[in-house]
Amino acid sequence: MKKKPPVDYGILLVVMILVAVGVVMVFSASAATAEYMYNDPYYFLKRQLMWAILGFFAMVFAMNMDYSLFRRWAGAILVISIALLVLVLIPGIGVERYNATRWIGVGNFSFQPSELAKYALIIYLAKYFDKHPEYAASFRKGIIPVLGLAGVFFGLIMLQPNFSTAGIIFIVAVVMLFVAGAKTSHMGILFSTGLFGAVFVISSFKYVRERVMTFLNPWQDIQRSGYQIVQSLYALGSGGLFGVGLGNSRQKLMYLPMPHNDFIFSIIGEELGLVGTVTILFMFLYLILRGLRVAAKAPDLFGCLLATGITSLIGIQAFINVAVVTSSMPPTGVSLPFISYGGTSTLIMMAGVGILLNISRYANLDRS
Repeated sequence: MKKKPPVDYGILLVVMILVAVGVVMVFSASAATAEYMYNDPYYFLKRQLMWAILGFFAMVFAMNMDYSLFRRWAGAILVISIALLVLVLIPGIGVERYNATRWIGVGNFSFQPSELAKYALIIYLAKYFDKHPEYAASFRKGIIPVLGLAGVFFGLIMLQPNFSTAGIIFIVAVVMLFVAGAKTSHMGILFSTGLFGAVFVISSFKYVRERVMTFLNPWQDIQRSGYQIVQSLYALGSGGLFGVGLGNSRQKLMYLPMPHNDFIFSIIGEELGLVGTVTILFMFLYLILRGLRVAAKAPDLFGCLLATGITSLIGIQAFINVAVVTSSMPPTGVSLPFISYGGTSTLIMMAGVGILLNISRYANLDRS
């Protein structure tokens, strides 16, 4: 039996470090909230640890299977993800939390279909342009289908509502279209369409408009709309160069809402300081560069586009999360990959890395 080539150990190592940091920081950030809400300081830790273990096995499984199988399954995965996005909107099936219906719940288990939708679109577009590479340069057969498919996902996810995830899906689709070989003039049309869509969404959805106004001046209403951003900046600012020490955050003590989720980077900044946050950013940068290297040297177009989509998704999501907690863009509900608390996100993101590692086995990489 022929031995399989090794995976990119750099990607594997940095992802495992990020996941480990995530488990530790979720416990540090959530212990006080978990004690208050559930009378169990380990409540969120136990769940995050369980999902991290499941994610590890999902990553190993995806890492050792033939990634070309996803080409065959692309249509089925796409249909299933769309069906789940529809189901989540049906009363009695969708679970509402924090004024949004984004989960399907069965007992104590909940699943967020939008996390699967990200990868469903990536896999399908990779297959589409692998089968018809000439379509990327065509407006009718390239731009229109991509816009239409991304628009379906965008619309269904906006109904939850979840503008951040809908926007990420659209951006990743555009990145994949560009890498597939779209014309510059067509990319200009896409950019204009995206800009128009953003203006339309901001003017049509009150909660999005309020977030934009909060971003412009979070200090004008620090007790309500600007509260979370202001508390996040307090956390980052008080961390200094080396932080106040692991476990010693003050902002996590009922000041910063959901410190173990979307704003966990703020707690990292407070407890581990500038050194800690910059280290995390460099790990993400390293991961993105290694992922793009795998994409550039993939053995076929399908692998190239698949690796590009997965890598760009991780990079875009990490960039948006950090930009939000530093008040560099309007607040959105985007988790920090591998680090923020969240079962579905952790499981599917690690499975996605498994696919990336699988592609790296067959990429023409210099492993010396």
